[in-house]
Amino acid sequence: MLYLYFVLLIGGVFLLIAGIIEQRRHYAALHTIPSRVLVNGIRGKSSITRLCAGALRGGDLVTVAKTTGTAARFIHPDATEEPVYRKFGIANVVEQIGIVRRAATYRPDALVIECMAVMPALQEVNQSKLIRSTIGVLCNVREDHLAEMGPTLDDVARSLCRSMPEDGICVTAEKERFHILQEEADARNCKLIYADPETVTDEELRGFSWFTFKENVAIALVVADLLGIERSVALQGMYDAPPDPGVLSVEKYVAPDGKRLAFANVFAANDPESTLMNINQLLDLGAIRRPLNVVINCRPDRVERNGQMGEIIPDLEPDNVFVIGHPSKSAIDAIPAEWRDRAVDLGGERRAADEFMPTLLGRMSDGSSLVAIGNIHGQGEELLEYLAELPADESDADEPGQPAAAAPHQPQRLDPYASYPTAYEERYQASQTQEIPVITIPQPSGRYAEAPGAYAAAAPGGEHRAQPYGQGQYHGESGQYGQGRPHDSGPSYASGGPQGSGQEPYEGGNAELSAWFRTARQPSHGPGQEQPYGDDSFGRPPRRPTDDGGGDPSRA
Repeated sequence: MLYLYFVLLIGGVFLLIAGIIEQRRHYAALHTIPSRVLVNGIRGKSSITRLCAGALRGGDLVTVAKTTGTAARFIHPDATEEPVYRKFGIANVVEQIGIVRRAATYRPDALVIECMAVMPALQEVNQSKLIRSTIGVLCNVREDHLAEMGPTLDDVARSLCRSMPEDGICVTAEKERFHILQEEADARNCKLIYADPETVTDEELRGFSWFTFKENVAIALVVADLLGIERSVALQGMYDAPPDPGVLSVEKYVAPDGKRLAFANVFAANDPESTLMNINQLLDLGAIRRPLNVVINCRPDRVERNGQMGEIIPDLEPDNVFVIGHPSKSAIDAIPAEWRDRAVDLGGERRAADEFMPTLLGRMSDGSSLVAIGNIHGQGEELLEYLAELPADESDADEPGQPAAAAPHQPQRLDPYASYPTAYEERYQASQTQEIPVITIPQPSGRYAEAPGAYAAAAPGGEHRAQPYGQGQYHGESGQYGQGRPHDSGPSYASGGPQGSGQEPYEGGNAELSAWFRTARQPSHGPGQEQPYGDDSFGRPPRRPTDDGGGDPSRA
């Protein structure tokens, strides 16, 4: 018996020592990355991660990124990417340690990483132990994961705030619950910045080859501005960034009976508000048109979400509602009674697409649109595979009397359920035969210990305060705000929150906030103290990671 206690004691001591070594290695890897951006929220995290990474690459910053959403990807500084390997296909927040270690081998200037935690406690661990972000992003608060973070949207907002960096900066486009985010930010001494979507013009949005939202672009522009990147340069970097596999897309097919249809994959937006926003945007752009048909895919482990998709049917006003997956009754019962006669139950556990797709396509008229909502897994994947085998509709002829659809140019179709897109795979394999271009980052001037006290003046409750919008003058080249903010006056965001929220905006200006972030966040060093960033953390050309994805960041 004494022998077993001895073995247990030795094993415990060994695990403790191994954990301490792992922690020190991880923190050493983090210290080689000056700027760390953690993207959190309910919808659009993967797209915002890619937009932020593209904006920083456009500004000649060596940037590594990692997404978690529809398909987890590790994005190299040259924008090539590869899937994130997971044992047994199970996601775990511990994988962030390996991602940071691999990213550190590039000696990057910035790491943009998507938060993969759902439980509030894990979100806090992800920020305080795994990433230690210098800039946090909280894109929005929507109805999802209510069982873990709810039950109310206010609770969801407070749960998401656990990823805010203490003594750092957080950027958000959330307007309705900005006051809650501000309370949580004040408790963490975090500078909260509102990214106003209205500062993004329609012309700037048309520069993208895929569908995105002004909120996402506004957040990426604010992050780029904090790191000293000009707006035009950041936008060009975002235009050049590859889209996420789960990006909103529209494809045109020809059914076996000769009918033409436009198919919109809205599976990624699996909460009611985001689903309605995506479909309304496609209708406004003319990418899809009426008659409109909706297909809801149900999952047994998302019964509440199935019902949410059925409740929004009156807002969509479709001609037909096709319900697939299991249990289909959870979505049909949630459809209001006056719309339930349009529902067609095609569900069933493990039902193949060949069994329900002929009925679905047979009830649709020629030239109509089909929108897929709900959850992608299960019969949703079967539906996508069936449609992918149909011939594409390359005809430009529209029905007589109908205006031409003004859909923007769409990139090559990317299957969100695929293990890795073929186009990306070819691009990544080709990049292995050539070196990454060396990007020289200018040596920062001065010592970090001499950083100005800009944050003290910019912090909530500081002296730099202005009157709310519309009640005074805007200290810029555009003169007074008057009744609103001019859209042509450049980036317009404030720590005080959205217009009309009752908060006072920050008057210090973007340049002052950017200067503070680039300097005040770096620790001062005294004689004999460890320098966490090292003398060679700037100006060193990026290196390709080792073949095993590891590497010791302390070795040159």
